[in-house]
Amino acid sequence: MSQISSTVLALLEFLSYAFIFVFGAGVLWLVVIYIRDKTQTDSTLRRNYPVVARFRYFFEHMGEFFRQYFFALDREEMPFNRAERSWVYRAAKNVDSTIAFGSTRDLRPAGTVYFANCPFPALAQDATPAASVTIGPYARHPYTTDSIFNISGMSFGAISVPAVRALSHGARKAGIWLNTGEGGLSPYHLEGGADIVFQIGTGKFGVRKPEGGFDEDKLRAVAAHDSVRMFELKLSQGAKPGKGGILPGAKVTPEIAAIRGLIPGEDAISPNRHPEVSTVSDLLDMIAYIREVTGKPAGFKAVLGAYGFIEGLCQEILSRGVESAPDFITIDSADGGTGAAPMSLIDNMGMPLRESLPLTVDILTRYGLRERIKVCASGKLINPSEVAWAFCAGADFVNSARGFMFALGCIQALQCNRNTCPTGITTHDPKLQFGLDPASKSERVAYYAKNMKKEAEIIAHSCGVAEPRLLQRYHARIVLDNGRSVSMDELFPVPAQQHAAQ
Repeated sequence: MSQISSTVLALLEFLSYAFIFVFGAGVLWLVVIYIRDKTQTDSTLRRNYPVVARFRYFFEHMGEFFRQYFFALDREEMPFNRAERSWVYRAAKNVDSTIAFGSTRDLRPAGTVYFANCPFPALAQDATPAASVTIGPYARHPYTTDSIFNISGMSFGAISVPAVRALSHGARKAGIWLNTGEGGLSPYHLEGGADIVFQIGTGKFGVRKPEGGFDEDKLRAVAAHDSVRMFELKLSQGAKPGKGGILPGAKVTPEIAAIRGLIPGEDAISPNRHPEVSTVSDLLDMIAYIREVTGKPAGFKAVLGAYGFIEGLCQEILSRGVESAPDFITIDSADGGTGAAPMSLIDNMGMPLRESLPLTVDILTRYGLRERIKVCASGKLINPSEVAWAFCAGADFVNSARGFMFALGCIQALQCNRNTCPTGITTHDPKLQFGLDPASKSERVAYYAKNMKKEAEIIAHSCGVAEPRLLQRYHARIVLDNGRSVSMDELFPVPAQQHAAQ
């Protein structure tokens, strides 16, 4: 009994000393912080209210996360709300995505899209698989695929090794393509055996000469991989049109630097456009060059802003001949995503996809080029309703980056540019990457793509057509300011062909 008492007393004595030490250290820390705050000149608040002012910055930082989890309603958050993310998480885990009682979606705000159901929906036996689409009929190696929902550009550098591995294996399992983003072709893109779209950004990483411009041998070497099926020239990106890619030096590891042709640890700032391309004529010349050197389909990605751009492009194509046309155009949205961009661009620049996608399709139709040039829609399309809308507007394919980031486990922490991503997706810190298991996440990537296809087909069948690519504009309705809705084909009537493609 006395032995137990002495043990308890020893423990109490230890805890007492520990408390005194911690308390003393805390007091010392407060004194040091007080002196530092009082003597510094960077912050007025900290100088006038030492120590206390620091709580203001702490709560400001933490408020972002408290709002996400405790205060924001299911459909309030930006850029993606809880309801949108929850559907992706359930689809990626392949768990039940049904809900009960009723929808929480408000159908009254102007711009809301909903679909006009058919009184006689397509029966299960009438449903057909998505039709195959051939891209690049004038390329030596055209690309034919039946995929409808693919992985948009996320470069190795912007995202981590395990993330690229999971996307590569998941894309193969789902039968979809994986866009490399502008960071070059890494072994991890090729590892899973998926179809690859190689993106060429303004920095031409992976296919550039040290002094700038294309290195033809490197371009041929990339094209020599059978899994590289197409080449995409990036003119602009949704979140930052007019600004090149930004990869902070903290994320430029030796491996990434070797793939991109950079110096490790230095910021990778791409030019705001391709120096060789200043007119639509230059653009067609570069696309023709890429297609000729690689033998594979070549197109471009852009955010629409100048209305005359697509018109001028079509006119130049008709003057040269349809074989000169880009094999595809990827239309990115002003509300697209990025790892890093100036707020002035991310908030204010470019046209949203809701306007630019139907506009592009209509211009191509007027010039008789709609069948020649395939259209990919990209930018904030992560749920079946947005994907179905894109097909109603006239897209041939839908691409998503952030949707697949959610499938990998992204929690929208908004730390993509800091190398501190808590889910290991956009960081090169091995400790943070540890939690991202490529094997299990590749399954989630595949399930997400398959369930997206499944639910887009459900919407198509409810509208009375056999598969998503058969959706038309009259299948979607858009709410106006007065609270009433109109058919999408009234707001964006499909034009008659006015020019003959040669």
